[in-house]
Amino acid sequence: MDSLRIFVPANPGGGWDQTARTIEHVLKAANMVKTVQVTNVGGAGGTVGLPQFINQWKGQGNALMVGGMVMVGAIITAKSPLRLSQTTPIARLTGEFEVIVVPANSPHKDMKSLVAALKADPGKVSWAGGSAGGTDHILVGMVARAAGVEPTKTSYVAFAGGGPAQAAILGGQVTAGVSGWGEFSEQVKAGKMRALALSSDKRQPGIDVPTLKEQGVDVELFNWRGVFAPPGVTPDQRNAMIAYVEKMAASPQWQEELKKRDWTGILQTGDAFAAYIESETKRIEAILKDLGLG
Repeated sequence: MDSLRIFVPANPGGGWDQTARTIEHVLKAANMVKTVQVTNVGGAGGTVGLPQFINQWKGQGNALMVGGMVMVGAIITAKSPLRLSQTTPIARLTGEFEVIVVPANSPHKDMKSLVAALKADPGKVSWAGGSAGGTDHILVGMVARAAGVEPTKTSYVAFAGGGPAQAAILGGQVTAGVSGWGEFSEQVKAGKMRALALSSDKRQPGIDVPTLKEQGVDVELFNWRGVFAPPGVTPDQRNAMIAYVEKMAASPQWQEELKKRDWTGILQTGDAFAAYIESETKRIEAILKDLGLG
C-alpha cells in the first residue's frame, strides 16, 4: 500500500492515539506502507469524531479508524444516533485487562473480603476509576451485579486521568481503585498498592494476581482496541484491508510492540469481529442501564 490514512477519534497521547502511532511505526518498519497520515478528532469518548468518519470518509479503501470498547459505552451514554456497526469492522487487535487495587494498608486482602463489604453496605465501599460509563465504571457495575448488589447503589468516583485516581487510592480517600493493569502496576510492584484481582479470563504470565473468576466473582472484561474501515467500501476493499491488517499483526515488529507496551494480542477479524461488536454492545447496554446511565 502506498498511503494509509488513520482516523483517531481522540486527542493525541491517549490509548487510541498510541495504537494509531504504533500501527504507523510497524507498517513503516515492515515496509508495508510508504506514507501514513494520522488525523485526530477528539472528544466525548469518540462520539465527536465518529460522525465525521462515517459521513466524510465514506468509501475510502485506504483508511482506518482506531476505536474500542470505551466508544461502545460512550455512544450509549451520549445517546448518539450512530453505532460502530455503521462502519466496516476490520479487526480487534489488542486488549488490556483491568485490575482492582486497594491501598497497601487496606483491611481487604482479597476479593472475598471486598465483596463481603460491598454486600453489607454498597454505599460504604467507594471505587476510584475513569469517566462515568467507561471501562472502569462498567467493571464495578459487573462486580456488583455478580455479587447480587444493585449496581446503582455502588459509590463510584470518576477521575479524569490515572494520576488523581492514584492519589485518592494511596491517600485512602476511596476503598478501592479500578484501571488497566499498566496504570497501577508500578505502585503494586513498589508495595504501595495491593492488587486483589484481574478481569482477565485466566491468570496472566508474569503477574502474580488471581482473576475475579477464580475468587468466585463471575466477571471478565477486556478493554479492547481495534480498527475499522469507513462505510461504503467494496467487499474486495474490505477483504484486502483485513488481509493487510492480519499481515501486520503477524509481523515480528508488531509482536515486539505488544511485548514492549504490555498489550495483549487478541486478534479477531472480519465477520467474527463484527459479531463480537454486536454482542459487546448488547452486554454493555445492559450494564449501563443497570448503572442508570443507559
